[in-house]
Amino acid sequence: MWTIAYELKTKQNDHSVLDFIENVESPKKREDASQLLDIFTETTGYQAHMWGTSIIGFGSYHYKYASGHEGDAPLVGFSPRKAKISLYFATGDDNEELLKDFGKHTKGKACVYINKLADVDVDVLKKLIHQSVNFLQKPYPDQ
Repeated sequence: MWTIAYELKTKQNDHSVLDFIENVESPKKREDASQLLDIFTETTGYQAHMWGTSIIGFGSYHYKYASGHEGDAPLVGFSPRKAKISLYFATGDDNEELLKDFGKHTKGKACVYINKLADVDVDVLKKLIHQSVNFLQKPYPDQ
């Protein structure tokens, strides 16, 4: 039987979050990223860290699947990508209820996409952040 070691590309690193935001091409996305940095920092109480080359993450947890695959991931995060801003939350049934009142967004497999911060309700965003952190801290306490 072959064993393939899988190396995670998206790891927490020491790259500067502020430098990353300053280098976002679009002035509007740069402004939204700065506001999101404040919102996520305030709401989580965690310091922001870069994960990989383009994700700004808050907090972390270590997961291990039955398959043996394991790794670390941020509790929540965001990335000001060229096309849209990606918001990373834990998936769960409670998200669906909150997303109804969130504003203009689309959903991916592991994230929510927005065009700009002005399209969404910031209070609902804060609730999504809180809910995600609480959801992940139950199975992964003391992280």
